[in-house]
Amino acid sequence: MRLARVSKDGKTGLAAKIDGETKVVWDADLADLDAQLAGGKMAAAGAAAAAGETVDDASLTFLPPVAKPPKIICLGLNYRDHAEEAGLGIPEFPVLFGRFASSLIGHGAPIILPKVSEQLDWEAELVVVLSKGGKNIAEADALDHVAGYSVFNDASIRDYQLRTPQWTAGKNFDDTGAFGPWLVTPDEVPAGAAGLKIECRVNGEVMQSSNTGNLIFTVANTIHLLSTFMTLEAGDVIVMGTPGGVGVARDPQVWMKAGDVCEVEIEGIGLLKNTVVAE
Repeated sequence: MRLARVSKDGKTGLAAKIDGETKVVWDADLADLDAQLAGGKMAAAGAAAAAGETVDDASLTFLPPVAKPPKIICLGLNYRDHAEEAGLGIPEFPVLFGRFASSLIGHGAPIILPKVSEQLDWEAELVVVLSKGGKNIAEADALDHVAGYSVFNDASIRDYQLRTPQWTAGKNFDDTGAFGPWLVTPDEVPAGAAGLKIECRVNGEVMQSSNTGNLIFTVANTIHLLSTFMTLEAGDVIVMGTPGGVGVARDPQVWMKAGDVCEVEIEGIGLLKNTVVAE
C-alpha cells in the first residue's frame, strides 16, 4: 500500500496508489495520518482511500506524509563513505540529532535558500515511520513496529550546522526538510528497506548514489538502540542518514542555488522532487 496526504482546490484528502492509479478520498480527518497512526487505523484509512475517485498526480499538491510526528530523529554519518568524507570516523553508536515539524515540506514544494547563508546542501535519506512505539524493543521484533517508509531530503545549511558541536540550527531552517511523496508499507519493499538504490540528483546531475544495504546502523538496529533510552511512539519519524557525495565535502564545495531542482529517489519507494527558491 502507498499512501499520501494531498490537497487540491482547498480540500485535503488521503491518496492511495493502486495498480498505478491514484485514488483519493477528500476527507481531512481521514487524511490525518498522524491520528490514524496513533489510533492504529492506518490500514483502514488506506482501504477507504483505495475506494476513492481516480485523479491525476499532476493535479495534486503533495503534503508531508505525517504533519506533526511526536519525534523526528535523524541519524548522521550512517553510511561509511559519508563518515569518511566528513573526516569524523565510523561511529560505534548512532550519531543523533533532531528535526522539528516546522521545517517539513512536501514533494513539489520549494526548498528555501535563506537570506543568511549560501551554504545549502542536499542529503538523500530513507525515512522510517513507526506504527507503534515501546521501550527496550528487541532488534528481532523491531520491524514489526514500522508503518512504512518514505523519502527525505535533509537539506542542510552547513555554516549554521557547523557553528557548534550540536547540529540543530543548520538542520531546522524553515522549508528545508522535504518529505514524501508516498508512505510505502513494509510489504512492498525488502525487510528493513534494505538493498534499495538511493540517489540524489541536482539539475539532473547525480550527486549521491548508493544502496540502503550500506547503512551502518540498520532500521531494526536503530529502532532497538533508540528504544533503550527513550520511549518510541506511533508516528515517530526516523531519518536514516545520507551516503557520501554531499556538497560540503567536495573540492571545490558545491551549494544549491535558487532555481536548482533537487531530486531524491529510492528504488521501490519513490521520487521526491523540489526546486530551490531564494527567501
